[in-house]
Amino acid sequence: MLVACAESDAHFDVLIRGGDVFDGTGGASQRVDIGIQGELVAVVGNLSGASGDVEIDATGLAVAPGFIDMHSHSDRTLLVDGRALSKVKQGVTTELLGESGSAAPVFRRVTSASGDSDSADGSEGEAWTTFAEYFALLEQQGISVNVLSTVGSGALRAGVVGLDDVPATPRQLEEMKGYVEQAMRDGAFGLSSGLIYIPNRYASTEELIELAKVAAAHGGFYTSHIRDEADELVAAVEEAVRIGRDAGLSVHILHFKYSGTRSKVHHERSPFLAAVQVVEAARDEGLDVYADVYPYVASSSTLNLRIPDWAREGGSAALTARLGDPILRGRIRQEVADHLAKGIPAGTPETVLLSRTPYEGHRSYQGMTIAEIAEEMGADAVDTILELVERSGASAGAIFFGIREEDLEQALTLPWTSIGSDGSALAPAGELAQSHPHPRSYGTFPRVLARYVRERGVLTLTDAIHKMTGLPAEQLGLQDRGTLMVGNKADIVVFDPQTIRDLATFEAPHQLAEGVAHLLVNGEIVLENGEHTGALPGQVIRRN
Repeated sequence: MLVACAESDAHFDVLIRGGDVFDGTGGASQRVDIGIQGELVAVVGNLSGASGDVEIDATGLAVAPGFIDMHSHSDRTLLVDGRALSKVKQGVTTELLGESGSAAPVFRRVTSASGDSDSADGSEGEAWTTFAEYFALLEQQGISVNVLSTVGSGALRAGVVGLDDVPATPRQLEEMKGYVEQAMRDGAFGLSSGLIYIPNRYASTEELIELAKVAAAHGGFYTSHIRDEADELVAAVEEAVRIGRDAGLSVHILHFKYSGTRSKVHHERSPFLAAVQVVEAARDEGLDVYADVYPYVASSSTLNLRIPDWAREGGSAALTARLGDPILRGRIRQEVADHLAKGIPAGTPETVLLSRTPYEGHRSYQGMTIAEIAEEMGADAVDTILELVERSGASAGAIFFGIREEDLEQALTLPWTSIGSDGSALAPAGELAQSHPHPRSYGTFPRVLARYVRERGVLTLTDAIHKMTGLPAEQLGLQDRGTLMVGNKADIVVFDPQTIRDLATFEAPHQLAEGVAHLLVNGEIVLENGEHTGALPGQVIRRN
């Protein structure tokens, strides 16, 4: 920690006194004061004789850099409510956006592309087409958190190639590369992919390498919801590593986990451990490969994932049309039934929960499992799934319970994993409270600190804070955030390590976390005594 002293009569815009300061580097905490001038940390040290326009008594509290969410879907929800309530109440000050179907570029001819956010993605009716326009809109409206974004290969493929399972022509590939070039010039941080979603999944490894080379030329990175997180996990991680190696850029694997059948486990060598070994071998080779983790044993995505691949080709409209064809519906029904009969974790009626649907007639089922909904409908599980998908226009969301606690805890302890929510900035009232989201949108960071630090001892408080601050800042190349150093941006969270906790549950997800007393973003107070001040000091962080 860089510690400086100030004159006894020094005066600051904000003065934080007497807290246990964790500087984000992974070092031990120190009981020191922090003086803030404007957007910056001015002094860290003994400021007993100093004063401030605003003084915060942090006695008995932890003071740390604001948490960095390495995987967020707030791209559009921040435009609905810039306060980012569900995130700032967790201590989050910066979010990485852009997975799969990024906010830009927008192609007017595209009406649907799959993603896994807690609010439906889409490209109709947007008020922007480029990242430059999207970033400007965020700044004009105002946001309480800082944001940075990648450009999604899914958005590019949907707009240039379409939603069908066809290879990109050489001309289409060059057009997509041009969009990556423009996005990077507008300030994007790299290329992202969501390779289980349509049309992302139709991109070959070679196509992704060519797109990633453009991002690499601008110093960007590659981030990916990899192609498989079940029994082909190892091959999917190997593909991500190959893309990084061949394109010459760092690789960030989203929500590193295993949720397969374990049918391929031999003795102690599980697919998860084998995937860890692939990453560590790549790092030993000198490649910059890392990942994020969320602290839950359930994932969240679209219910369409329980529909066979061939039926989803062409996107939501094509799937809905196939469900309306009696012959094709019968074929789809049989394959869904065969899948359910396997009893795969996250693939049984009892382990899949409906999280959102635009169909008003099914809204009352949000938060119920497929088994519970089937009982309410008086139908079997297969027909229930088809009904939910069809009535929603193939845009129903679901939560899947299929991750082992043992794997989750090991993932949290890996030295190259940071924390990412994979959730959106939501609010417990208003438009953003209409779905039944995964609780990670409200509880990720406090849950790590409460369950995995305080209760289970999986991480020390120092290590957990490092994974939320200095480590992700280093991985993103943010030199002026993530650590409490003189001259850095004053993104600061003040919280009680003994009481911070998540309240959001799978049954009742719209519950704000507790324990964050104060939050500053770029030197302005966003949370004061746990209450949002209405301040919108967040900034768009552009590459270079």
